Amino acid sequence: MTAAAADSALVLFSGGQDSATCLAWALDRFAHVETLGFDYGQRHAVELSCRDTLRRGMASLNPEWAGRLGEDHTLAVPTLGAISQTALTREVEITMGEEGLPNTFVPGRNLLFLTFAAALAYRRGIRHLVTGVCETDYSGYPDCRDDTIKALQVALNLGMERRFVLHTPLMWIDKAATWQLAQDLGGDALVALIRDESHSCYLGLRDTRHDWGYGCGRCPACDLRAKGFAHYAAGR
Repeated sequence: MTAAAADSALVLFSGGQDSATCLAWALDRFAHVETLGFDYGQRHAVELSCRDTLRRGMASLNPEWAGRLGEDHTLAVPTLGAISQTALTREVEITMGEEGLPNTFVPGRNLLFLTFAAALAYRRGIRHLVTGVCETDYSGYPDCRDDTIKALQVALNLGMERRFVLHTPLMWIDKAATWQLAQDLGGDALVALIRDESHSCYLGLRDTRHDWGYGCGRCPACDLRAKGFAHYAAGR
């Protein structure tokens, strides 16, 4: 592996709060950073339109980040949406399922995304993969768990004969700490950028501006984001 590959990262970048914070985290650490988004027929596809604004905003905040920010990629994986009967891929009410998981859980999503990311990283000569999954303050998705990510790293390295490193900078922190991480990385300007330009609302609504950003204010994603921002703001 070349020295350039060892200091390059690919960030799974949806356009949401978590992935935007992870992009800043990666830009602060790696010499070259590329981004990857997925269009899988998600109900909140508006998140994809936020990605370019966030990338340009981060580049404008920090000249070093601007020099490190590389190519953006978007992969269309409509099959995932076609086989998923979930509230993220269908116009249905968000509820809890019989298994104790919300019906916003898209089975296999993170496994598939990271596999595609590794395949792209293989071609691009990138070693580090960065994803915003978390099991501290989340909806209970099993593919966000630390054990899942560690097992997948082993499988990807065996299956591709590489030494990828999967980074999960948000794994053990809650949403309040995620806002604080953005503050630590880029100050008030980065917090404002992520607050106003990222999108987390599962319903894809951006017509109402709250203290914590845009969204319906009722879905689980908005609830987590709002509570986290309130705790973060109260602690300042």
